[in-house]
Amino acid sequence: MLDPRQIQQLHSLLETQRVATDVATLQSHGLDWTRYYTPAPAAVVFPKTTEEVAALVRWATQEKVALVPSGGRTGLSGGAVATQGEVVVSFDRMNAILDFNPVDRTVRCQAGVVTAQLQDFAADQGLYYPVDFASSGSSQIGGNIATNAGGIKVVRYGMTREWVAGLKVVTGTGEVLELNQGLAKNNTGYDFRHLFIGSEGTLGFIVEATMRLTRPPAPLSVMVLAVPALAGIMEIFNAFRQRLDLTAFEFFSEKALRHVLARGQVQRPFEGESDYYVLLEFECANSTTEETALSLFEECMEAGWLVDGVLSQSEEQARALWRLREDISESITPYRPYKNDIAVRVSAVPPFVEALDAVLAREYPDFEVVWFGHIGDGNLHINVLKPDALALDGFREACERVNAEVFALVRRFGGSMSAEHGVGLLKRDYLDVTRSPEDIALMRGVKAVFDPLGIMNPGKLLA
Repeated sequence: MLDPRQIQQLHSLLETQRVATDVATLQSHGLDWTRYYTPAPAAVVFPKTTEEVAALVRWATQEKVALVPSGGRTGLSGGAVATQGEVVVSFDRMNAILDFNPVDRTVRCQAGVVTAQLQDFAADQGLYYPVDFASSGSSQIGGNIATNAGGIKVVRYGMTREWVAGLKVVTGTGEVLELNQGLAKNNTGYDFRHLFIGSEGTLGFIVEATMRLTRPPAPLSVMVLAVPALAGIMEIFNAFRQRLDLTAFEFFSEKALRHVLARGQVQRPFEGESDYYVLLEFECANSTTEETALSLFEECMEAGWLVDGVLSQSEEQARALWRLREDISESITPYRPYKNDIAVRVSAVPPFVEALDAVLAREYPDFEVVWFGHIGDGNLHINVLKPDALALDGFREACERVNAEVFALVRRFGGSMSAEHGVGLLKRDYLDVTRSPEDIALMRGVKAVFDPLGIMNPGKLLA
């Protein structure tokens, strides 16, 4: 913990009202959406400028104080958790859009800009920022970059990495680096920008980002399809993507849908129930595209891959259909779910899902397991819900015992044990499922270069 002298030093670096030590702020900013840790930071600070962040890091190196970055705190792997008396550096006050270049189609913004804020700004300029997910109303750009966030549009637009044209970062020694400077071409050796993307704050803090924008898509239509068997999902995907410009291809189970419907805010898309559902979105510039979609629907039904479906007839209906998928995480949050965010190559999805389904049915006979995910890019979210009668620690232990089998399967299929949620604290000890010992040794070497004292988000990503 900090002593009174160190607290006074923080007050000298920042305005007093931007240094918080009250219990409420420590609790709210010392935790992300992960619910398996007890927050215990020493202080929360709210810098406004790059210069203030650099000064904070230099102070931390002198005082040997650990720092934890805090954005929208929507992470699901404990990457923004402070449990050991660290100082949390919140980017809530660094939320300005600094510059827009219509020729380059880029926007420069501070790390605390909320994802939806950037999306709205792009729309005001007649452009589009395509990285999107359920937490877009609260997640921040700096955190998105630090975790290389994915979301619902990856099948068309890729991960956050694809949209980062430049970064300004503060390293673990307090140095300020300008990385790539928004260039489309810059073939001058190591691109440190990509080291910081997905680094989870372990190399330094992202303070500004230059983000690429693109043209808006044509009007979007949404279909929700009832799929009786897992094997049919990828057949449907292959059929639709050959003839339509898909912008999303999502999957969820009947169990997941029931949790969403129980909140009473949306309705079942059609009368009948099905074990699984697919939500697909596509650009629909004209009536010919809609006719193609309906023709594909009929072909897939004749093949037995689906049994029912609905096509949006308005933007309002499209938004309502999206809520069937997007509201899942929030609807199961009260059950303290244990989450596994895994991925395999798209071509490997059918055999992987079949094998994984058998493992989950055998190992979790008494737990409710809710499936959903971005199956069009090979990403599945497995959520095991905690029974009311089981203590949180016992529940987590039971889930972690099964991880060995789940991750053995992930390894056998050459997949990733963290597709888009990051590693943080929750998945840190499973890093070797996806990365070799040589990989991990090199990652530690890179961290030592940028953060020689080990003060930047310690304990996350790397043990």
